[in-house]
Amino acid sequence: MSSSEDKGQPAVRHANKRGAARLAAVQALYQMDVAGSGLLEITAEYEAFRLGKEVDGALYREADAQWFRAILSGVVENQKTVDPVIRQALTEDWPLSRLDSTLRAILRAGVYELMKRQDVPVAVIVSEYVDIAKAFYEDDEPKLVNAVLDRVSRKLRGEGKGKDAT
Repeated sequence: MSSSEDKGQPAVRHANKRGAARLAAVQALYQMDVAGSGLLEITAEYEAFRLGKEVDGALYREADAQWFRAILSGVVENQKTVDPVIRQALTEDWPLSRLDSTLRAILRAGVYELMKRQDVPVAVIVSEYVDIAKAFYEDDEPKLVNAVLDRVSRKLRGEGKGKDAT
């Protein structure tokens, strides 16, 4: 029985097209950071060979290509404003440069959406990027992503669950 036949079964949560686009954008940002690839090169590669395609035996989920491009180009174009926001949300003993490339990519994409995508609810953004962090990490990193995005959402949008640091 395929998952489309299991109407309403919550056991397996499939990524929606925007969620898949967010994951692909994080992977592309990571690749740009590590390999020094350019925005146009990475966008073309992902759209031609990854989004909704099979790569090395793994099937990439169908993604909203427009959402993918918006996040990727938005992070690149706004990195000079995104990074200081992340730095302020981190503790002093954890500078942005101390984070690994994957974690930086997750935080940059999440903070970009919090800053520029007022049409997307805070809870959706935080939840999606915490889920992405859980796909890559098992330890404290998803908690860090949650805490940073929560601090940023309280500062930028006046929304969030945590308490303000005093």
